[in-house]
Amino acid sequence: MGTVNVNRNVTDVFYRYKMPRINAKVEGKGNGIKTVIVNMAEVARAIGRPATYPTKYFGCELGAQTQFDYKNERFIVNGSHDANKLQDLLDGFIRKFVLCPECDNPETELLVSAKKGTISQGCKACGFHGPLEVNHKVNTFILKNPPNVNPATQGASLTEGKRSKRSKKAGENGDDTSANNSTMNEADTTGDETIESHIGGDDGDDDVNWTVDTSEEAVRARMQDLTDGAKNITVSDDFDKTEKERLDIFYELVKKKRDSGELDNVPTHKELATEASRLDIHAKAPLVLAELLFTANIIPEARKHRNLLLRFTHNDVKAQKYFIGGLEQIVSLHADKLMDKVPGILKFLYDNDILEEKAILEWSQKVSKKYVSKEVATQIHEKANPFVKWLQEAEEEESSEEEDDSEVEIEYDDRAKTDSLRKEPAKPEVKKAVKPADEEEEGDDLNIDDI
Repeated sequence: MGTVNVNRNVTDVFYRYKMPRINAKVEGKGNGIKTVIVNMAEVARAIGRPATYPTKYFGCELGAQTQFDYKNERFIVNGSHDANKLQDLLDGFIRKFVLCPECDNPETELLVSAKKGTISQGCKACGFHGPLEVNHKVNTFILKNPPNVNPATQGASLTEGKRSKRSKKAGENGDDTSANNSTMNEADTTGDETIESHIGGDDGDDDVNWTVDTSEEAVRARMQDLTDGAKNITVSDDFDKTEKERLDIFYELVKKKRDSGELDNVPTHKELATEASRLDIHAKAPLVLAELLFTANIIPEARKHRNLLLRFTHNDVKAQKYFIGGLEQIVSLHADKLMDKVPGILKFLYDNDILEEKAILEWSQKVSKKYVSKEVATQIHEKANPFVKWLQEAEEEESSEEEDDSEVEIEYDDRAKTDSLRKEPAKPEVKKAVKPADEEEEGDDLNIDDI
């Protein structure tokens, strides 16, 4: 299969950070079709992350369930997916969770504090250390499954050990439970992972025996109950969560509305805006919207969802800046199709009031590595330069017109003041005293001409 650069934006053939190309194999038919990433373990070792992280990332990006079999090193994403598509998605994972934000080298390690709910990263190459500046659904998964935990000790899946504990606590037969774990993996494992991501903790349902009924209908019913229950979470409970967890809640809500085709409804727009305000993430919500709503066809999609976007960006420069950060990620993900279209995309968003002049000009002042690599961010800024220059020239013209208008107003005000002064009794006498002097001067001029 050959190897490729870990950071595929680097074209140097002597780049020392290499990884195997993804080898994907489609198995099954109909509803049981799935894609096995044959060499995910080797790829994961090359990028220094557990194999579950990129696999889970694929599932989030594709809206598919994932399965992990550590003993046989089988990492599966439900559905049929092309290896090249997965390779492109892996680039996004590497950019967000592997490359150092300072030096762009992949010599980083994730430092997870499940107690504090934080993820930070340290770079062995340049010594950088700081919080992970990425908001993604995978963050929740990483918090619950830190990289220093050996998943092989937990059975065939990350949730299998938890199911065994629940079974014993409920008085079930432990042998029967472990015997059924392999058959439960496909349906119940993913269900448990999703359940935990909704709750935001690992031990919230220890008293519930999830292994009683593992049929697809039962798992679906439990998921629906949890989804309905999530809607009733109180404000105080959500404020106890980290910002990343609150963004995850909003992410899931938007994704659900998108998948059910409800994003065209005004009531849905109001619901999403209200929920973002309740979670205190209104300014960062456009970052989530950009991730979920946009593909390589940004302009048609922005036109379709204009009203929804305006609810979050209108007259909010901070929200617009986060939205531009989301656009950078989409452009980076589809660079071959979108990089040259950056000026047109910005102009469309500007013409439709989604982005304002102030936000675009402030963004253009500095190249940031917050959302994409410095190389990609620089390229995006270079492509945007013609539109930014046009905006700056338009601003200068407007400011000069405003100055002209202000001069006219001053002259009008002076006239108004003169008229008011003429009504005063003392001033007309002064005017009369001045006029004879003027007439004398005119008379002197005539005498000179006569001479």
